[in-house]
Amino acid sequence: MNQVRLGLVGIGKIARDQHLPAIASVATFDLAATASRAAQVDGIDAYPSIEAMLAARGDLDAVSLCTPPSGRVDQALAALRAGKHVMLEKPPAATVSEVALLDEVARDAGMTLFTTWHSREAAAVDTARDWLADKRIRALRIDWREDIRKWHPGQDWIMAAGGFGVFDPAINALSIATRILPHHLLVSAATLSVPANRVSPVAATVQMRCGDAPVEVNLDFLQTGPQRWDMEVDTDAGTLVLRDGGRTIALPGTPATTQPNEEYSRLYRRFADLIASGQSDVDVSPLQLVADAFLVAERKTVEPFDF
Repeated sequence: MNQVRLGLVGIGKIARDQHLPAIASVATFDLAATASRAAQVDGIDAYPSIEAMLAARGDLDAVSLCTPPSGRVDQALAALRAGKHVMLEKPPAATVSEVALLDEVARDAGMTLFTTWHSREAAAVDTARDWLADKRIRALRIDWREDIRKWHPGQDWIMAAGGFGVFDPAINALSIATRILPHHLLVSAATLSVPANRVSPVAATVQMRCGDAPVEVNLDFLQTGPQRWDMEVDTDAGTLVLRDGGRTIALPGTPATTQPNEEYSRLYRRFADLIASGQSDVDVSPLQLVADAFLVAERKTVEPFDF
């Protein structure tokens, strides 16, 4: 495959921590340009907006969007209509309908669209999926607790409308669950804890079903001390445990094993394969579960939150 000239949009924490190292590790991609209102990458052509980047760099083959989900649909539309393949950081957009529009536009333009879910690429997720494939699910427990001040310092957009609040990290858990479970998940109830000075939840509980098995989800964005990204799946053959966001797995009767993660490198390799084969990979199931939780939820007002 020829080298893909890539434009990276949004040079924030996730781009610097994950996307830039991953792009550098995948030989298919040549980072040719960036677009950001306030940041740039040394030695790479920088532009203040995606529109300016696309106007100046018509030679780009693809664009990777690392901006917040609110407003991302217009950036993706601009790239697709300019004839660029598009990769979307999770969550792919602010609403399910936006992703449906992008899918339609990508198909009409003959361009690749890739809605990424990086936690699905965690080291133990494929093993968990394979083991569960022929098991009867009896119950699932998801415990996703992290410190917003540590992982998202000063990122007010997460607690604003369209920012998802605690579901910004929790959608990672839902992306794993929708990958490894043999049945669809259905949301039945939820409680959202919304700070008095914010509009998105800082904590939540969600009740779901997987077939006839109960699913309990507990989420907290104010976790101090040890961080938790865990799930346990009770089956007719024992309990499978995933920890560390899918990096560590324990199967019944075996000790836990931990493998290094290459989540974003795997995503960019997948993006390269999709471009080469002329295909797209569009999955909204984790986003749909978040939307369903918001639709059925009881909302509780809690103490104000400030960074």
